[in-house]
Amino acid sequence: MSALALALVLAAAIIHATWNFLLKRSGGGTAFVWWFATLSAMIYAPLALAVVWWTQPSLGWTHVGLMFASAALHTVYYMLLDRGYRSGDLSLVYPLARGSGPLITVLCAVLLLQERPSAVAVVGALLIGCGAVLLTGNLRRLRDRGSLPAVGFALLTGCMIASYTLIDKIAVAAYLIPPILQDWAANLGRVVLMTPMALALKSELHPTWRRAKKNIIAVAILCPLSYILVLTAMVFTPVSYVAPAREISILVAAIMGTQLLAEGDAARRLTAAAAMVVGIVCLALG
Repeated sequence: MSALALALVLAAAIIHATWNFLLKRSGGGTAFVWWFATLSAMIYAPLALAVVWWTQPSLGWTHVGLMFASAALHTVYYMLLDRGYRSGDLSLVYPLARGSGPLITVLCAVLLLQERPSAVAVVGALLIGCGAVLLTGNLRRLRDRGSLPAVGFALLTGCMIASYTLIDKIAVAAYLIPPILQDWAANLGRVVLMTPMALALKSELHPTWRRAKKNIIAVAILCPLSYILVLTAMVFTPVSYVAPAREISILVAAIMGTQLLAEGDAARRLTAAAAMVVGIVCLALG
């Protein structure tokens, strides 16, 4: 992985962890997700349209299909993640989802896209995945019947992460859709798909806006920005390198949790963090 790609992905990881922290602190919910998705579509519309005007990309039905597929997969991703959080602890669902996602992505990239990551890069991907799972704490929780629904939703979320990552890789690298346009179009599609759900909960829309307006605005800016950086890196970097590297956000989130949310068990977190840092180094060397 080049230094530029690594810098883009690490910056994206920090931004991703930050907006997830804000989302958790605000309490989240369908109304919150709809608000920030809608606001994101509005904020980034001028930039996306400017990119279209400047680059004049050749867009056909295949390009539109890739944008819609990304929107649909991201919508399902948010729904599964929400169900996971309602079924189990954040410390179980988030690391398992984010850790399984890149491993599935690497496997699919090798099998479907004929990418051939080096042995060092594969070791790095495995270290990042193992470090993410270690962050769950007591691994016996994964066998606890009470945790099975949460584990199931987390793994399905990981599948969605792998799916939309591969779709977006094809969109920006093979079909040359500008990253900003791909993310904006997918976000706009997500707003359309989520609006019926938001209308069903319309009594929550205004209270949610009044309660968490600052967090909604911040997430609306940071969420697309983090993924646009990832998509930009995927234009010139194999997805089997980018997908695992972006999961360093789990490390950043762990630090935020320890320092800002007073979460304990520093020894386990540091061990997991060390494994993930070594994994990132392996990806960079690979």
